[in-house]
Amino acid sequence: MAFESETKKLQDALISCKVPDIAKAVQEAHDAGMPAEDIINALGAAMSDVGVLFERGKLFLPHVLSAAAGMKNAMNTLDDELKTSAGTSQAKGVVVMGTVEGDVHDIGKSICSTMLQCAGFDVHDLGRDVPLKNFIEEVRGGCNFCGMSALMTTTMVGMKTVIESLKAEGLRDNVKVMVGGAPITQAYADKIGADIYGESASETTKKAQA
Repeated sequence: MAFESETKKLQDALISCKVPDIAKAVQEAHDAGMPAEDIINALGAAMSDVGVLFERGKLFLPHVLSAAAGMKNAMNTLDDELKTSAGTSQAKGVVVMGTVEGDVHDIGKSICSTMLQCAGFDVHDLGRDVPLKNFIEEVRGGCNFCGMSALMTTTMVGMKTVIESLKAEGLRDNVKVMVGGAPITQAYADKIGADIYGESASETTKKAQA
C-alpha cells in the first residue's frame, strides 16, 4: 500500500491527540508526496477511532477537542491543495450544522461537524444559538443535509419547528434532517420526522454516509 508508513504515523499522531505531533506528521506526509486528500482521509479514519474511544471512556473531552483542533489545522494547511482536488472529487453532500436557537452548547455539534468534514462532506457550521430560519435558508441555498443539535429540553422543540417549516416551504424532500444532543432520542427523532438520529458524532457520520 502506497504511503503505508505515513498513514500509520498520521493516525497514531491523531489518536495521541497532541496538536504539535499531528502537525508534524501532516508535514512529513506532505513532504513525502502523499496527496492532501489521502492525508485527510487517514486523519478522518483516526478521528472516527477517537470518537469510539471517547464513547468507551478511554479518552476524555479535552482529548477529542485537541484531536479535532489538529484535524482542523491540517485541513487549513492543505486547503489550497484540497480545493484543487475537489474539482475532480465531489463532496458526498452539503451539510448545514448548528445548535438550535436558545441553546449555547456546541462541543458535540462541533465534533460532529469536524467528523463529517473529514468524511468528505462540505459542512456549513453556523455555530450555536442559530435562528431557526437560518437552517431553512441554508437548505434553500443548496444544503441537502440539515444537522441540528440541542442540549436542553426547552430548545429541542426548535427541531420540530424547522422540519415543519421545511415542509411548508416545499423543501422537505430535498434534505435529510439529522438530530442529536443529550435530551434527543430515537423515539423523539421519529416523532418529529427526522431522517437520522445519532447518539454520537461517529454514529451520525456513519449514518450520513450510508
